[in-house]
Amino acid sequence: MNAQTRQYLFGLIFIAFGGYQLSIPDYLEFALYAGAGLAFIFNALTTEPRLIEYKKPLAIVTWAFIIVTSVLFFYLLRYRFF
Repeated sequence: MNAQTRQYLFGLIFIAFGGYQLSIPDYLEFALYAGAGLAFIFNALTTEPRLIEYKKPLAIVTWAFIIVTSVLFFYLLRYRFF
């Protein structure tokens, strides 16, 4: 399995676990896992040869998802567990 396929797989696993969190319903953790999954998927899209002209916007979207996921993670740690 190559690295690009692995990123898509990790993204789908995160989104599937987010779907489980949505069924509980735990919306904060759903947003956390969905954001992480989308970050993995958009990061894999930046290396697609057919999308080379969209590489910069895809990288910006990837970093936006990473930052939002980080903030959600720290919020979850601070206010849910401590």
